[in-house]
This record gives sequence, structure tokens and C-alpha cells, in this order.
Amino acid sequence: MSANTPEVEVSMTVNGEKVTSTVEPRRKLSDFLRHERGLGGVRVGCEQGVCGACVVSMDGDVVKSCLVYAVQADGTDVVTVEGLSEDGELHPVQEAFHDAHGLQCGYCTSGFVMATRSLLAENPDPTREEVEAALAGNLCRCTGYQNIHEAVRRAASSMEAD
Repeated sequence: MSANTPEVEVSMTVNGEKVTSTVEPRRKLSDFLRHERGLGGVRVGCEQGVCGACVVSMDGDVVKSCLVYAVQADGTDVVTVEGLSEDGELHPVQEAFHDAHGLQCGYCTSGFVMATRSLLAENPDPTREEVEAALAGNLCRCTGYQNIHEAVRRAASSMEAD
């Protein structure tokens, strides 16, 4: 931090934990989550909001954390991929991505998981076209998307059964 840059106090809930910190106003939420909170599931790929690797939930909405400043998250509830599992059990979407091999290198996976979770919360039985539209903001260079779509289908079925 520069000696001339003012710092701002922010408070938010991250994965169920109340967090208060002092940040530079220009600190990206993605950097705050990765470097100050140690949440490596928030990936930083393009830093332009194109790849979707940095997707998190903020007050229930999917946001690309590389496009949001930490000060904009003040007072919000932020959930990252690390916050989805409960008591060591994977969230159904995480389980479905694992079971359907909806990943290869894994770099983009957390963004896809978060976007899928949001989609299924709003639409528990999406069509293929709705899945494509919901995941259009996420890019994968490895999988060809077939297994990602299969993972979404499995997650929808699994969550429907609960």
C-alpha cells in the first residue's frame, strides 16, 4: 500500500463468518478474498470479467469478483466455492461436477460451480438452452463443456431429489 493511499474499513460476511478489514479503495474483491481471506477457489484469470473464474455470490447474486471493489461488498453476504460444503460434505453441485468429471485442469471449475448453484436456485429444472445462457459468462479451455452440462443436469436431479 502506498503511504498516500487512504484506507477504508469494510465489513462483510464471507462464507458465514463476519469479517472486518481495512483496504485500499481500489482493492478488488477477488484480491481481498484470495490474499486477505486465503480463499484460493476464487481464481483470477482475465481480470476483465470475461472468463468467470472469479465468480462468487454476493447477496445471492452471481458477481465477477474481479470487477467489484472490496468496498462495494461492504455490508454484503459473500459466498465462495469454499463456503458451499457443510460439515465436510460437498454441496450437490460440487458433487455433481466431481461425479460427471466436469473439470479437467480445474481452474474454471469454482466459477462454473457458483454459476450453476445460482442457476439451480432460481430454476431447478433448466433446459439445455437455459444452462448455456446461465453459464455463458464462464469459459473453459479444457473440457468442451459436455461434462460441465452433464454436471449441471446431475446437480439438478440430485437437488430435486432432496
